[in-house]
Amino acid sequence: MEPYFHLKGEYKTSAPVSAARADIEKFIEEAKATILQKGVPAGRGAKIIAWDVKDNAISFDIESDRYLRAHDAFIRLRKPLAGALGKKYKIGIRGAEVEEFIVKLPSEQALRQTKIPYVKKIEFADGMITLSLDVGEAQLENKVPDRIISLIEDKIAAQGFGGKAEHWSLLWESPKKEMKFNSDPTVEAEKRGWIKRAAGRGQWIHGPQMTQVFRTFEKIVLEEVIKPLGYVEMVFPKLDVWDVLKHSGHAKGVYPEVYYVSPPKTRDPAFWEEVIDNYKVTLEVPLDLISEKIDKPIGALCYAQCPSFWPFLQGRTIAEDSFPIKVFDRSGTSHRYESGGIHGMERVDEFHRIELVFIGTPEQVLAHSKDMQECYKHIFNDILDLEWRMAWVTPWFMAQEGLTGIAEKKDVGTIDFEAPLPYRGKDGEWLEFQNLSVNGDKYPKGFNVKSQSGKDVWSGCSGVGLERWASTFFAQKGFEQKDWPDAFRERLGEMPKGIRFM
Repeated sequence: MEPYFHLKGEYKTSAPVSAARADIEKFIEEAKATILQKGVPAGRGAKIIAWDVKDNAISFDIESDRYLRAHDAFIRLRKPLAGALGKKYKIGIRGAEVEEFIVKLPSEQALRQTKIPYVKKIEFADGMITLSLDVGEAQLENKVPDRIISLIEDKIAAQGFGGKAEHWSLLWESPKKEMKFNSDPTVEAEKRGWIKRAAGRGQWIHGPQMTQVFRTFEKIVLEEVIKPLGYVEMVFPKLDVWDVLKHSGHAKGVYPEVYYVSPPKTRDPAFWEEVIDNYKVTLEVPLDLISEKIDKPIGALCYAQCPSFWPFLQGRTIAEDSFPIKVFDRSGTSHRYESGGIHGMERVDEFHRIELVFIGTPEQVLAHSKDMQECYKHIFNDILDLEWRMAWVTPWFMAQEGLTGIAEKKDVGTIDFEAPLPYRGKDGEWLEFQNLSVNGDKYPKGFNVKSQSGKDVWSGCSGVGLERWASTFFAQKGFEQKDWPDAFRERLGEMPKGIRFM
């Protein structure tokens, strides 16, 4: 089954057009073989199944397949039709109205969401989703129907993408290791006073001992990944404004997962005096009153870490001798609203990461990804002595574009580094504690970054999550230093005693 489009609309004219009926008919017959066939395979595209003139209007009934969509055909007719009427009859086209616009798209199941902008009704029957669009001239000119169709096709693809197992391919796995621990590492770390739940949601205060472990992980990454691969340090902003999220693509769907940032409407103390007085009297923060005095969100707290780096390159042409670019950031926290998924240290709203970003030609990026994989292998095998595996995972937004890469070629996509958590049982959960992504031209195109040579520019990134590393390490090795690998203990040094409470 193919997509189907059916539009009924009319063009408003500056004067009655009955006298021009014969010329309009001639124009339409010629348009069927010229205007409506431009760039369209023979026998395909849009067809005018009916038309009429009445008073100050010319109406069209158009249906089409995917090659020249009915709304595009309707818009395509306007300018040459206006030229034909104006030249001989001095009649102009003053606007357009859409009486009905039906779109049918093939799908194996109904859409889970039924509230879409400019869509009056959504129905599903016989393997087709039927949309009734509520659009006018402005929406047609601004390509709104095309974006609605793309949105629906994205949703159909996402619903049909399936679970992770369907798009997961094992690349490598370590030998089985003796597990030194079988309890929840978060619970044990709390008992020992190494961490404490913070006042905020999904947030932890890391004591001296846990911080020492974090700094040791950072030292390992610096020595075994960053320095050997030639990275240089930068500081990325930790506020992602909307313009950045639009260019990075995150604005398409990040809304349920971010912490929003709203500035005050003004810094004038008099404007805020009511809020201040209210707190002084009630000793309660007047949230409803504050909400009236803050502006609309300007963006979100750092979500993915690397997008806010890209304006550094945006709209620029990079000199050939600067490639490959290799930069990293470790200057602050990242934030994701994890909803019901919060659990211990490994799934939090506020977390600490080192973000590595690499940019170059496709060949350079792919080669660098392989080098980085070897660096991680050395760390996880020889320093942390973990049981773990690497798997190729294709994000659904890539799969829908045919970039699955699982069967034969593994280029654009993500490698997950996963480890078993013994306390979850023999067949328990494997935690993704590290990832490495080759993003293709997604970011260079989004931020209009070019190379001096004119070659394609690709990028990749890898986030080292300190909470995830700690959760994996302690789940397998426990908290007794005698059970920790020598290579890790040597880098750790003397563990601080921490704070003793009475």
